[in-house]
Amino acid sequence: MLNGLETVLAGLRGEARRNEPMARHTSLKVGGPVALYLEPADLADLQNALAVLRKEQIPYFVVGGGYNLLVRDGGFRGCAISLKRLDQLLLLPGQRLEVGAGVSNARLCKTAAESALSGIEFLVGIPGSFGGALTMNAGAHGGETLKRVESLVTVRSGKVLSRTSDELDFGYRHLTLEPGEVVVAATLQLAEGERSSVETTMKDFLAHRGGAQKVGFPNAGSFFKNPPRQQAWQLIDQAGLRGYQVGGAQVSEVHTNFLVNRGGASAGDFLKLAALIKEKVLAVSGAELQEEVRIVGED
Repeated sequence: MLNGLETVLAGLRGEARRNEPMARHTSLKVGGPVALYLEPADLADLQNALAVLRKEQIPYFVVGGGYNLLVRDGGFRGCAISLKRLDQLLLLPGQRLEVGAGVSNARLCKTAAESALSGIEFLVGIPGSFGGALTMNAGAHGGETLKRVESLVTVRSGKVLSRTSDELDFGYRHLTLEPGEVVVAATLQLAEGERSSVETTMKDFLAHRGGAQKVGFPNAGSFFKNPPRQQAWQLIDQAGLRGYQVGGAQVSEVHTNFLVNRGGASAGDFLKLAALIKEKVLAVSGAELQEEVRIVGED
């Protein structure tokens, strides 16, 4: 694999770091090193890097804002790819926005409000990048990211592919992609609104998140998906796990679907805590929790 990594580096115009600790790039502040951390300069640079990775059979995963991601303590024998430089954000005719995967949700919401465009307010306060929001179909307050997508752009098998929303298979916190396929941009179809109204809605949503989800310690957002017609936080609370701690990882005392790093936590602490939560919730309520957080790497 070392020769393959050298080949990746030889053609890269962006930045790269070897043996990069993923604790520096995840909101949980845990995670072992990846063999190579890449920041492609643009879409063409990303395509070239992906082509070499495929040819050399080097595994890879994409890092958005580092939220919704848990890298195991043993790290990852391959590449982590950051799309932060794919940050184009263009206003198009007909209440549409073209948004790169590297754009932060905060910047997207600010631009939508300033342009008096409504429909994406629910993303305000959801941390991370728009690429991550697309890949997991992030949502809140009844809204879902992919329901606002007119077209989605990905790189699949070396080719740039654009699909309309009708061609996508998605659902609650889920978008079906081919193995190795990378989301790079989307065009959003929004609605004409009043700037003051859009801003007021965003402020209300931010106030709600600040009250219910201001947990005060490093976290990955909601750790578990909500089972059908149930709330994960209520199930965890009913299992008596509010404040429960394993090593430096704790069930937040503020919001029980947030697992927080109280200091010195390892990825192993979070994995042990998550396993205990799933076991206790199943025993108490019969509900099977599934992680919303993506878990990669080796123990």
